[in-house]
Amino acid sequence: MKQRGRHRRQKRGRALRAFLAGTALALTGAATMISASQATADRDPGALKPLSSADGTTALRLRHEPVPEPSLDRLAASMGRPVGVDAVLADADRPLRDAASCTGAERTALPVEPAATRAYCWDTADTRSWRPGAVTTSGDADDDGVWGHDRVILSGWAQDDGTDGRDLARVAFVDANDLGSPRYTWVLLAVPVEGGRDYRPLASRLSGMVWYQDKLLVTADDQGQDALYVYDLNRVQRTTVAAEGVGRVPGGWSAHGSRFVMPAVASYRLAGADAAARPQGISLDRTTAPDSLVASERPAFGSERPARLWRYAFSTDKDTDRTGLLATDAAGRAAPTEAYETDAADIGGVLSYRSDWYVARASGSDDEHGSLWRQTTDGARVTRCGSDERLDCWSPQTPSLSYWEESGEVWAQSGRVLYALPLTSIDRALE
Repeated sequence: MKQRGRHRRQKRGRALRAFLAGTALALTGAATMISASQATADRDPGALKPLSSADGTTALRLRHEPVPEPSLDRLAASMGRPVGVDAVLADADRPLRDAASCTGAERTALPVEPAATRAYCWDTADTRSWRPGAVTTSGDADDDGVWGHDRVILSGWAQDDGTDGRDLARVAFVDANDLGSPRYTWVLLAVPVEGGRDYRPLASRLSGMVWYQDKLLVTADDQGQDALYVYDLNRVQRTTVAAEGVGRVPGGWSAHGSRFVMPAVASYRLAGADAAARPQGISLDRTTAPDSLVASERPAFGSERPARLWRYAFSTDKDTDRTGLLATDAAGRAAPTEAYETDAADIGGVLSYRSDWYVARASGSDDEHGSLWRQTTDGARVTRCGSDERLDCWSPQTPSLSYWEESGEVWAQSGRVLYALPLTSIDRALE
């Protein structure tokens, strides 16, 4: 509570700074890779169909499973006092390349229409063999857009390290205080084991990620019934050994070369229904009361079952143990407050704002552009581009969408490009 209280006091009286302003960048090259095949993009998903019955939403329930506090304390006692976001950003020493430095091949991952107004490319050597995933920001964490004194972007990445079939998941903490020269450092995501005497790597593609208050929620697909993992931004641990291993190693603690590691503090598990829905994309919606976590699924290839879009309310409990967590009943179960079926296929990122649902639909391959639809219970609209008003105008693969309310911009990444554009420009393209 003390760290959260300090954060609140830091914000009092602080004027919002001008941020993310400017005209659209000349981000050319994306239009050269418009797909010749629009089988998915052309398919109008139509209106959302509300799921109102208990039977329709039972499979969407989650059960909160906290990591025992003694396990977290034991790990911290062995590794040293945890640090916060400010300490991680102080170590950010890897630059992102600006749009002018992106190659033509990298720019093909950008949307054709509407155009990105900001774009950055990752160091190729630093991200080789890693696959980009979700994005979230300090705009999700707090409504003034900052955490403490900092503006931050979190970018998720996943890799198969080839060791016993284990995957790795890490998050780039990007110092976004100066978007003219953003810099980042890596934090490996881990899960405590052996009662906090060790930790293992999180094995997840990080297709969805939301930073809300002091918690980071990420999608999980590594351990059976786990649907989401929860991380505490006040429980980042410094590593002591720069080794390839993960966990306790000879001489100390390692995180596959990362200088920091975050151990999970909880998970949300599928409730056990036969048709349990594992969230693939998640985002934050501040236009509901209370704020809510939006989720989408991506049914297995060949499935004829419609995909579902739904939301959970965040807890309004002032207890410090409940900050940043979903609202649950006495049994620790989180139930959806709203749910729909959609005929949209190959769903990637999802975003909800007021009564509109924005759905990014992936292309058939990494070389083909996808489409971006806005759905309501009345129908669907899609962004178009070119003189022939093609529909495959969005990024080829967009795992997540994150709306920075204070700046009015949507952040996403595709391929090795991190980019942003105003939500208003998306709405204009949809009109």
